[in-house]
Parts: sequence; structure tokens; C-alpha cells
Amino acid sequence: MDGVVRKQSSPTEIASCHKIRRREANQGTPVNSTKHPIARMLLERIALGFLSLIIVSLIIFLAVSMLPGDFASSILGRSATPETVAALREQLGLNLPWYHRYLSWLGHALTGDFGQSFSERPVGRIIGPRLLNTLYLAALTAVVAVPLAIGLGIAAALYRNRFLDRMLSASSLASISIPEFFFAYIVMLLFAIKLHWFPSLSSIRPTMLLSDQLIRMVLPVLTLTLVILAHMMRNTRAAIIGVMSRPFIEMAQLKGESAARVVIRHALPNVIGPIASVVALNLAYLVGGVVVIEVVFVYPGIGQTMVDAVRNRDIPVIQACALIFAVTYILLNLTADIISIVSNPRLLHPR
Repeated sequence: MDGVVRKQSSPTEIASCHKIRRREANQGTPVNSTKHPIARMLLERIALGFLSLIIVSLIIFLAVSMLPGDFASSILGRSATPETVAALREQLGLNLPWYHRYLSWLGHALTGDFGQSFSERPVGRIIGPRLLNTLYLAALTAVVAVPLAIGLGIAAALYRNRFLDRMLSASSLASISIPEFFFAYIVMLLFAIKLHWFPSLSSIRPTMLLSDQLIRMVLPVLTLTLVILAHMMRNTRAAIIGVMSRPFIEMAQLKGESAARVVIRHALPNVIGPIASVVALNLAYLVGGVVVIEVVFVYPGIGQTMVDAVRNRDIPVIQACALIFAVTYILLNLTADIISIVSNPRLLHPR
């Protein structure tokens, strides 16, 4: 039509076009765009976590450097002369530019060397045993709180809008609205002062028997469990209820499976990602947010060490503690992201 003559392709040309298309499908970029999506996303998360760590370390260094007062003067006391203060500042490196001190501190911190404290003791020896105590307390709390929270969340989802669900929801709301130090004092008043079941102070030592350590740690573990239990339980309940309207859940119900089996076998594996994220956030709190609990119960953890370092204006110890808190938070969030990615069937079986 309109003077245009269309040439009909021969069978040989058609076969060659099909071969070219198949070669492009096997070697072209479309395959690379869907190749190893999990590995690509994991690398992106790891790079983002490292960048976050660098930014947080800079914020920590600048925040500690901007604390009011002169650290050399506070160490030497009011009777120190200006010459003595200047000599101490030079010895501690406080007279160097801030970026020089930051790069030096970060470079040594990445190798695990946090330098010397202002008390002329290695920072690692100061915070090492205290960090182990905090991890010990966090691990015991996680062993108790995480299974209990997930179990209560499943129970609340199974008995949705019934008495058990309403009671758990009301209790969790009340628990979230109460600060942790109030929980600590209530637990101490009830179980240590009134009932005399457990000691009010949790000052453990490495030479103690394991049974004595566990008895002294009951009240801090109970307090931390009450603090983090409600958040994990409510998110578990919401995640399970959100997935209960999916077609595969309806199919399992039509097959005659019990409600508990439907939730545990079909619903729970599909909400591992959201639950893991909530658990990771609460575990990060157990390591970095136990300062108040450790101070109330006089527990020899890294939170108590940081409070003492702030009181004594020991900059290297403060920076090391804050960096450890930041690293713990970033690593646990990275772990939650990895679990969410790996547990996603759309990424495990891309089309």
C-alpha cells in the first residue's frame, strides 16, 4: 500500500532471528538484572551499614569533643598551673586539630585498639570485662523474653478480640507507657524489700558461683523482660494477623487444619522478617540501652562504665562505649535485614 513493497522473510532468516534472540536472552543484560538478587542486596546492606558506622563514629567524636569544660583542667584540679594544663593537653593530644584526632582514633578503633584512658589504663582492659557482663545479661534476657513474646503474640493472634487478647493488649499498652527505671524500683521493692526473695543489688564477680550470679541477676533480667516483652509481642500479633487473610491461609483452613497448626506452620514462617526486625531492635536495646538498669541495680556492665567515664570526663572510655553501642545496633539491624531478605520467597525464587 502507498507504493511500499514489503519483503517476506525466508525460513532461513526467521531461524537466524530466533537464534540471535535466544543468544541475547542467555547472554544479555536481562539475566544479569535478576542474577543473585540476594547477594546484591546483602552487599548493599553491608555497605550501608559500614557507611552508617563511619557517620555515627564522627557524630560520637564531635559530640564528646563538644562537652563543656576543659578535660585537662578537670583531671589536674583547680590547683593546676596553666603550664601543667598545657603540658597535659599536649601529652593527651588535645591540642591537635579535631580531624587529625578523629582519623587517628578511628584508625586505631577499627583495629580494636581504643587507646589509653585518662587514668593511664588501656581502654580495652577497662571495658572488656564490663562488656562481657552486659552481653551476659542481654543473653539471659533474650533467652527468656524472645520465646515468651513470640508465644504470647501467637496466643493473642489465635484468640483475637477475645478475653486473652484484650488482657494481653491492655497489659502491653500499660507496660510500654511505664519507664524502665520505674519497673526496676517496683521489682526491687516487691521482690527484694517486701518478700526478700532476691538481693536488691546485682554486683556480680567472676569468682562467684554460677548459681549466685544467676540469683543476683534475676531482678535485672525480670525488669528488662518486662520492658521489651510488650513491643515484641504486639508486633508478632500484628504480623500474624496481617498474614491470616492471605489466600494460602484460607486454603489451609479449608483443608480442615486446626487454627494453631495454620498459625505455626503457615503464618509464622511468612512473618519471620518483621518479627526478626523487632527482635533485633530490642536486642540492640539490651546491649546499648541498659544504662539505667545497670545503674539502678549496680550491675557491673558497660552502661555503668560509661556513666562513670562521663562523671570522670574520661574521653577515650566514653568514645569506646558509645562506638560499641553503635556497632551493636548496626550489626543487629543488619542481621535483621539479612533474615528478612533470605526469608523472602520472592527473592529466593525470582521470576
